Amino acid sequence: MPNRCAWAEGDPLMAAYHDEEWGRPERDSRALWEKLTLDGFQAGLAWITILRKREGFRAAFDGFDPEVIARYGEADVARLLADPGIVRSRAKIEATIGNARAYLEMRDKGFDFSAFSWGFVGGEPIHNCPGSMAQVPASTPLSEEISAALRRHGFKFVGPTIVYAWMQAVGLVDDHVAGCWRRAG
Repeated sequence: MPNRCAWAEGDPLMAAYHDEEWGRPERDSRALWEKLTLDGFQAGLAWITILRKREGFRAAFDGFDPEVIARYGEADVARLLADPGIVRSRAKIEATIGNARAYLEMRDKGFDFSAFSWGFVGGEPIHNCPGSMAQVPASTPLSEEISAALRRHGFKFVGPTIVYAWMQAVGLVDDHVAGCWRRAG
């Protein structure tokens, strides 16, 4: 069995997420937006809750297609609030709809979401070297900067802690601990 970050031990779904996704550089704009959305839904909850419901989220939110979600109205909000396959938070659902609109507005103004995101790290992952997860911060000055930039573009549920979790998930930062087989550096 490979040596992995402690948070990924004990649950096969968490281990698979760690081994196959977490920290791998994601460069697809739509996939980056989906992961940011899921990290927003995770606020106040355990990540395993989101992982277990991820396929439900994808079904409920039309495959995280921003073009479709941006057109959601009150009937869609009501449908989503009744869906046990997702986290049923009105604020998070409404933020997702607004964030789809913000994503599309950025695109329409010539911003590629991937280039926007990766521009904060010069196009390459930041490789940290934590000895343990206790040495990994919940947020950083860079996550605060990205959070503020996203909010300026109209995004919600993108505070510095959510943004840092997203940065880890999409590989903007590599926080795999020393000794983890997935550690890049």
